[in-house]
This record gives sequence, C-alpha cells and structure tokens, in this order.
Amino acid sequence: MINTLIEIAPSGLMQGLILSILVTGVMVPFRLLNFPDLTAEGSYPLGGALCASLIVAGLHPLLSLAIACTAAGIVGICTAIIYIRYKVNTLLAGIILSTMVYSINLRAMGKPNIALFELPNLFQNIAHGISPQIITLLIINLVIMGALYSFLNTEKGLQFRATGLNPKVAEKFGVDLNRNIIAGLFIGNAFSGLAGGLLVQIQGYADIGIGVGIVIHALAAMMIGEKLIGTNSILKLTIAPFIGSIIYQQLQGVALAAGLAPSDLKLLTGAIVLGIIALR
Repeated sequence: MINTLIEIAPSGLMQGLILSILVTGVMVPFRLLNFPDLTAEGSYPLGGALCASLIVAGLHPLLSLAIACTAAGIVGICTAIIYIRYKVNTLLAGIILSTMVYSINLRAMGKPNIALFELPNLFQNIAHGISPQIITLLIINLVIMGALYSFLNTEKGLQFRATGLNPKVAEKFGVDLNRNIIAGLFIGNAFSGLAGGLLVQIQGYADIGIGVGIVIHALAAMMIGEKLIGTNSILKLTIAPFIGSIIYQQLQGVALAAGLAPSDLKLLTGAIVLGIIALR
C-alpha cells in the first residue's frame, strides 16, 4: 500500500492543484457572496470542451484557454441575470444553466470526447516529467490566490464581501449588489473554466462527462480546508481551497490504495461532506 501511495502521490498532487482552481471558483459565490451556485457543473466542462475544440481547430492553446475561461464566466453572468431578473432560486438558476451548457458542450465538441495527444498544449514545451507540470500549476495557483487576496483587501473588495455578509446594510451604503453578484459569478465560473481547460490539456483529452458531480468534490475540498485552517481572516479564506484540495485529492489516493474501486469515490466524497457538517 505504501508503495502504491508513493507512486500515485505526484499525480494526486497535480490533480489537487487543478481542483484547487475549481474550488476557488466555487468558493467565490458560496462564501464571499453567500450565493450557493451550481453553475460550475456546466462551466467546468465548458472550459474543457471549448478549449479542446479550439485547439483541434488550430488555435493557440493559450488563446483557446483564454476564450474558454471567458465563455465559462459568461455562463456565470447568465446565472446571475436569471437570479436578478426573474428572482429564481440560486441553486435552480445554476441547475438550469448547467443543464443547458451540456448541450452546448456536446455541440462544440461534435462528439462525446476529443483526443489531444498529438496536438500542441501549454505544457508541451515544459521539460518532460510530472514535476515541471506541478511547478507550473503551483505558480498558477499562487497567482490566483495572490490576486484574489489583494482584491479582497481593496475598497472594491470590501464592498464585494459586504454584498454577501450583509446585503441590506451594504445597499444602504450605496453598494451595487447586482453588479457585485454578476462580477462574482463571472470570476468564479471563469476559474472553473480555467480548471477545465488546464485539465484537458494535461490529460490529453476532453470528455463530455468531466463535470458530473464536480461541485460536491469542490465542496468537500473547500470544507476540509476551512475546517483545518478556519475562515476568520481573508488570508485563511483565500488559502483554504488550496489546502483542502491537496488533502482531499490525497485522501482519494489513500482510498484507492486501500482497495476502494474508483466508483466508490463518490460515496467517500459524500461521507466526507456529511462528516464535516456533523463536526460543525
């Protein structure tokens, strides 16, 4: 079992670094805006599907990734507009958009999966081996955490947080709640799309089903991080998704090494979420 853990640990770390970006995207509406959002179920696979489709069409991998992130963010804006304009429940709005995006993903890909093994990607010029990829993903995570932390400590960031903490008081002080909700869902879902785009480029293929149940994985990782380091400061709130994602992914590795089948991991994920809720 120990040997198996050692073998899969680097791969688990790489997956955890990708998951961390997604968890940050889920955390922004959930924690900062108090806006439970399931749009990531659609924006995460949209990022992967669109990125893969554009690479196949001949676009540069970086440009493909940027377009995929923007498209995923726009899906978040659509969720926000449905909520604001039609007063639809936040969860229902996210479910509606993620359901619609499934058809868009399939239309963009033209088939359930796309292989990218012989096509260019962002990691092809990096030295061979998993370590350079891990370092690259770590840098991306640090940039995202640094940018988010810096923003949340500005005056605009304070207004952004006030939208989720106490919207009635924030509105009395002239904070534009709708603008912050739209911006927050754009940022969160753009991060989700970024994670999806990076995933397909690293693993070398895109699959229509990569987003199924992804929000529960993100919530489990987020809760683990928050339970371990707390959420009583902006720094901890920003770092928690990173810490939780790395530990969560390694826990899945331990479960696989212990003999659990991959199909059992969703049961494990649900148990982790319920366990943390019980501990609270």
